[in-house]
Amino acid sequence: MTTNAAADSRSAAARSASVRSAVVIGGGIAGLACGLRLAESGVQVTVLETRRKLGGRATSFTDPRTGEVLDNCQHVLMGCCTNLLDFYERLCVTDAIEWHPRVYWANPPHAPDVMKPGMLPAPAHFTESFAAMRMLSLSAKRSVARAMWRMLRMGATGRAQWEGRTFSEFLQETGQSADVVTRFWSPVVVSACNLDVDQVSAAAAMQVFQEGFLANRQAPLMGLSKVPLVRLYDPAEGAILAAGGQVRMGVSAISIAYDGKRVTGVITDEGAFDADVVISTVPADRLAKLVSATMIARDQRLQHLDEVQSSPILGVHLRFPKRVMDLPHIVLPGRATQWLFAKDVDDAAGDSAGTQLIHAVISGAHEWMDLSEQEITRRVLEDIRWALPAAEGVEPISVRSVKEKRATFAVVPGFEGIRPRAAADGFDRHGGIRNLYLAGDWTRTGWPATMEGAVRSGYLAAGAVLGTPLLVPDLAPARLSRMLGVAR
Repeated sequence: MTTNAAADSRSAAARSASVRSAVVIGGGIAGLACGLRLAESGVQVTVLETRRKLGGRATSFTDPRTGEVLDNCQHVLMGCCTNLLDFYERLCVTDAIEWHPRVYWANPPHAPDVMKPGMLPAPAHFTESFAAMRMLSLSAKRSVARAMWRMLRMGATGRAQWEGRTFSEFLQETGQSADVVTRFWSPVVVSACNLDVDQVSAAAAMQVFQEGFLANRQAPLMGLSKVPLVRLYDPAEGAILAAGGQVRMGVSAISIAYDGKRVTGVITDEGAFDADVVISTVPADRLAKLVSATMIARDQRLQHLDEVQSSPILGVHLRFPKRVMDLPHIVLPGRATQWLFAKDVDDAAGDSAGTQLIHAVISGAHEWMDLSEQEITRRVLEDIRWALPAAEGVEPISVRSVKEKRATFAVVPGFEGIRPRAAADGFDRHGGIRNLYLAGDWTRTGWPATMEGAVRSGYLAAGAVLGTPLLVPDLAPARLSRMLGVAR
């Protein structure tokens, strides 16, 4: 350990020993993860949430038109999401997750193509199923393999050198045709990063493929919740309470109290909540409204909040009068709607003639935000009927579109340079507010805008408060993947 690192460690340990109370602003996934880990360690935690429900953007609502409980948007868990899995285990909700080793790709008029791990070890585990996909020509598959090989060999060190460039530049450099980009690269990238290939940082997109596709056979497994998202996070309140903390819903933070040297708590519409430390887990634009000009001048982490861009997601729930989709999910390559998820079949009559709810997802949905629900429905139905022959001529009996205009931060080229760490330590050695901590998927988690990133941020912030690492280790790369350089 270097002299500076040892000093930082002693400083963190001394600071954590004096932390008896904490206020966490935000009851989203990051706030709940942070609050739970702190409470489990004996800190008297108060989590403040403006709304009357938990989960933040990854939650559910009751549709006033139909009375159905609908998710704001579909969220997907992957096998590589080690910290999110740990959080679910702490909440005892892992039984609510259904795992899917196969990913279906629409290819009308043919049957859907299927990507699934085969007998070969990582990074070659998708070779058999990818070779059998009919939606791509042989030359297209060769070009995809060429790009994958280059990402595999460059490892983490190589991808970091691409942080200031777009992924489309990498695709052009590796000879990917426009058709291959449209059919393969774009559906994966826009779903994972909520930006298309010509907008997203190349490093962020490369990480998706390196860690989600190439490193480990378990990494690409897809987990979907069998219950509304809000039911995954409702147990968090009880878990935090059982550990000695509290969750206050319906309480809005107005500002973070600051005495010129340290933060002293949070001012809310229900009065002041004093604490030894404050952890903000809200988005950058919301945090900007909670801090003063004096705080911004003192702490470099707060000086780029207005530069954090966002990207929208559109979720469309359509209930059909009969079953129109037999698969659990399907990718729609080359279409504006990227994914369809079969949510349930309401079989009230006790036979197979029940209604079916389909959830359509459009990520990076900037051009959809000003559209009427009628126009959204028309476009989505066109995509559904393209992918699902059984939906041809079938009109939905109800439709509900959900626009999340600021769904995620935008991981654009250069963003890592302004992405703040959880603690002032190591970010600004000559200043910074040492008892103010930051979390949220937009902070420096090492991940794109995902639920895994949100949990990681909460664990990182709690670990910084406690002076001990709390992150769950990533999936270890398979031996062959490691030998070829993916972890380098």
